[in-house]
Amino acid sequence: MAEAVCVLAAGVGSRYKGSTPKLRSIFRGKELVRWSLEAALASPADVYFVVVGGTEIRDLIPGGFEVLENYHYQSGMASSVMVAIAQARSRGLNAITVGLGDQPGIGAQCWTSVCVSRSSPISVATYDGKRRNPVRLADSVWGLLPTEGDLGARELISSHPDLVTEVACDGEPFDIDTLEDFEIWR
Repeated sequence: MAEAVCVLAAGVGSRYKGSTPKLRSIFRGKELVRWSLEAALASPADVYFVVVGGTEIRDLIPGGFEVLENYHYQSGMASSVMVAIAQARSRGLNAITVGLGDQPGIGAQCWTSVCVSRSSPISVATYDGKRRNPVRLADSVWGLLPTEGDLGARELISSHPDLVTEVACDGEPFDIDTLEDFEIWR
């Protein structure tokens, strides 16, 4: 079974009003997006994708990632998920574990735990019982995902609980959307 891990990093961070683009901002000693990229790269996948678009981050991406361009990133997260799934399909992959580039508190252990969870088509990380990222999606559910908007897999997970396994994880599942978020979690 061949699988991918994917970091979604295509947005421009329009709610973030810092002097530096959000994903390039230095957070706890390194660029914000590098936390997610390094954690994802430590998980046991066959292929590693990063979906880019609105902010130039190619110089921050470690070796080992395939860079996928989302030319429609402004339409929402679903378009980035679709870019990754299209690539996974073309490569004959069986599943993809997806997480966000602006969640620096989610470490390699969580990415790994979700990536290797195969008891159902959807595996979702939980932190103190709350569902967050990353999420593993088997190819059998790819056609059920929204193709537009900003919900990602959230709607699919809530509407098909019989397809979901929760994976308890340690970490800080916050995401940085605003400059205020950045200051709070710094």
